Amino acid sequence: MPPTPPADSTALLDNARVTDRAIPPCPGARDEALALRLPPPPAILKQPLRLGGIPIPTRFFLAPMAGFTSLAFRLSVRERGGLGLVTTDLVNCRSLLENRQRALELTETDPADRPVAMQLYGSKIEEMTAAAARLVERGATLVDINMGCPVRKVVKTGGGSALMCEVDNAARLVEEMVKAVEVPVTIKTRLGWDEHTLSAPDLARAFEQAGAAALVVHGRTRAQGFKGPVNREGIRAVVEAVKTMPVVGNGDIRTIHDAETMFRETGCAAVSLGRGALANPFIFRHLDHWARTGEAGPEPEFAERVDLVRRHFRRLVALRGERFGCLQFRKLVKWYSMSLRPPKSLYHQLINLSSVAQFETTMDAIEAAGPTRPMPSAHEFAIPVPSGPIDKW
Repeated sequence: MPPTPPADSTALLDNARVTDRAIPPCPGARDEALALRLPPPPAILKQPLRLGGIPIPTRFFLAPMAGFTSLAFRLSVRERGGLGLVTTDLVNCRSLLENRQRALELTETDPADRPVAMQLYGSKIEEMTAAAARLVERGATLVDINMGCPVRKVVKTGGGSALMCEVDNAARLVEEMVKAVEVPVTIKTRLGWDEHTLSAPDLARAFEQAGAAALVVHGRTRAQGFKGPVNREGIRAVVEAVKTMPVVGNGDIRTIHDAETMFRETGCAAVSLGRGALANPFIFRHLDHWARTGEAGPEPEFAERVDLVRRHFRRLVALRGERFGCLQFRKLVKWYSMSLRPPKSLYHQLINLSSVAQFETTMDAIEAAGPTRPMPSAHEFAIPVPSGPIDKW
């Protein structure tokens, strides 16, 4: 069993202290010459992808991120193009069975939001299988099991990363969930609990035998959190452990170069982007263009960047109402500022957003002012990462 974390905790990305400790940018990343030196796309990108019989449009996925990957965000990113599969925020299986409002909000979807994997966490088989059936009723294309979340409130229930410590029990859970629903079942995990227990290859073999449709692997351990570089050799070991089950690489994919490196060094079937998509919601369009042509394609104009922000906010308000829409949007302001680069005074107005009228007035002013610095390109990737000791999550 995993060690018991201390009592105090914060929520990953929602409440974890996010700093400006960014992954170092590539020297000359915005230089035009770099764009001309894009690596050729791997041959696998020309091949169709199916997960458990479900056709997936591209091999570029949006990873689940607590507090960020709402229906409003997913739809806003999807319509920019290139996105293959999205996954909802992780949902507590018991909360879903009890019809709690938050669980129902997290599992909202729309006909335009397809294909969509809905992610559950928990450890009791009877609850997880019943909740999986509910997800199918709510429109899930696939059901995803979270076995990678390091947050204490998830781990203490025996869910998330804790499941990595018990291969037999985890495999039995997957097997029963595969039996319980007619849609494909996938799993999200990490390399292991810590560097001494890299259980992901053993888990992958067991999951494949249990009938899983795919496995998404974040290239760090639970103990690492987001510290240190992604271990692509560890992901390759998972790829090599299975026969035919697709393995999806996840972790520090912020640019086309990062995606190509993940494909080349791991042999993965697809890649899943989290923080990289928050910093650049157009990254999927760039990746898809590269997969088809070998080039990144044109950068979005400032007006299109503004339009994405407007559409996301308006969807949030339509779904949550003015007060909660404003509160949820504030979480994205720092990320959107990386793309818009607005005047500082207008940035602070968005940080303190409290009404639709304030939003519209501020966005009009941002659009009129234009960016204060050159807008980032698809090759720029300084991204903030969660900070703080893992045992406090």
